[in-house]
Amino acid sequence: MNRTTARLSAALITVALVGIAGPAFAHVSVSSTDAAPGGFGKAVFRVPTESETASTTKLVITLPEDTPFAFLNAQTKPGWKVTVTEAKLAKPTKVGDFELTKAVRTVTWTSTGAGIPPSQFDEFAISGGPFPEAGKIAFTAEQTYSDGKVVAWDQVQKGDTEPEHPAPTLSLTAPVDDAKAAPSPAKETDDSDTTGRWLGGGALAVAAVALVVALRENRRRA
Repeated sequence: MNRTTARLSAALITVALVGIAGPAFAHVSVSSTDAAPGGFGKAVFRVPTESETASTTKLVITLPEDTPFAFLNAQTKPGWKVTVTEAKLAKPTKVGDFELTKAVRTVTWTSTGAGIPPSQFDEFAISGGPFPEAGKIAFTAEQTYSDGKVVAWDQVQKGDTEPEHPAPTLSLTAPVDDAKAAPSPAKETDDSDTTGRWLGGGALAVAAVALVVALRENRRRA
């Protein structure tokens, strides 16, 4: 492979990776490692700055009114002021063992410094519960830029097509039983042995190809 071909291949791979990764990380998203239906946990909002000239200076997360949280705390962050606002519910709502008449409605982070610069991202977290028994929970995010532009991430996805401004949606899964999920020592050893064989075989194959190429080059030079 000559240098021109190598550079072209690298460029094509880069374009393909950008095309795949771009849409997935271009919007405000939410994830969690411990949130489960009916339980307590932490939800983390990842906020990228899409603008090439302005910084993100404010983030407002609105919680769904039909599935309020009985308890909720917001993450404090250097360079950001956090405000938690409660609101009265339309009617008393039972959440787990608690009956609520009011609940946290919005959590707002406002930059007291430079905010999130262009082409960078930051993460903001809330912790609480109980999370709803449903399989998913959709939040609304409002992102404000230093040039005054406001982007609302509030469109709930319907079907396979992702909307232009999707609402941050968290999938909730039942907690895993560690005892049942842990593989047996014998199986784990077998898997490791199999992986080792594959890696060893792959290394030998690569070495063989390199040897053939080297021999051919030597013959040409001779």
